[in-house]
Amino acid sequence: METNPEMPIVLGIDPGSRRSGYAVLSSLSGRPKIIEVGVIELDANAPLEDRLVVLAKELSDLLEQHKPRVAALEGVFSHGRFPRAALVLGHARGVCLLECRRRGLPIESVAPAEMKRVITGSGRATKVQVQRAVASWCGLATPPEPNDAADALGLALFQLRKLMPQVQAKQ
Repeated sequence: METNPEMPIVLGIDPGSRRSGYAVLSSLSGRPKIIEVGVIELDANAPLEDRLVVLAKELSDLLEQHKPRVAALEGVFSHGRFPRAALVLGHARGVCLLECRRRGLPIESVAPAEMKRVITGSGRATKVQVQRAVASWCGLATPPEPNDAADALGLALFQLRKLMPQVQAKQ
């Protein structure tokens, strides 16, 4: 796809150590246009270091193929009961930051609650509510699955709205 400054390409990333969601969006006539949305599946039985190498390669391929203008990554958050999970997630997030920055891509760190507030109207929205909201925004008949892909789509929508305030949800 040819890039056009009037229609920026945005990459949303929901990083994870087992599965990372991604969404590549643009805008067409003031509506979000999905270019690609999915997940990078990582072998949960493989050592973390090997999963991070696969994540870097897959993300690099996405960046090369779509040449986004900006990336929006889920910001760091921590659950007090699961400090190890936050630490492992930080490794995956670091790989995503590195691959984006290697291409000189501006990176927006988006707090999950902020994305939920803008996309659903509530910063405490459930995964299902986010899935339904992004489906509505993008005119999808069914919500995107798994929720990692929906979260990445929400992040990309959040960033696209910042770049192009005229982007509206499909009514």
